Amino acid sequence: MSSLIRKPERVFLAAGYTDLRLGIDGLTSMIEYYYQLDPKQSCLFLFCGRRADRIKGVLWQGDGYLLLYKRLDNGRFKWPRNTSELQEISPQQLKWLTEGLSIYQKTSIKSAASPAATAA
Repeated sequence: MSSLIRKPERVFLAAGYTDLRLGIDGLTSMIEYYYQLDPKQSCLFLFCGRRADRIKGVLWQGDGYLLLYKRLDNGRFKWPRNTSELQEISPQQLKWLTEGLSIYQKTSIKSAASPAATAA
């Protein structure tokens, strides 16, 4: 049995403000004409409105589009507002974003070198 949502190969974030009244057709037109990308790629495209307490995502599933919508009851997403370009983000950055953190972390814990590498 296949899952309802296929895992996207890449995740793109539309920085800046997006009119979230747009539906699937409006958002996919924006992807195609404004960002010059094919919305039928196996990519998740994320958009955020001015209030920053809700986001929309569009994902092609092979037989149609899946429209995702998340609204926070408390707080706001740390959405990049400094540009109106599309940014590719990593799975870790997506996790940070959905946890209410910035996609740009100033510090992170570095993984330790393996003992075999330090002995050589």
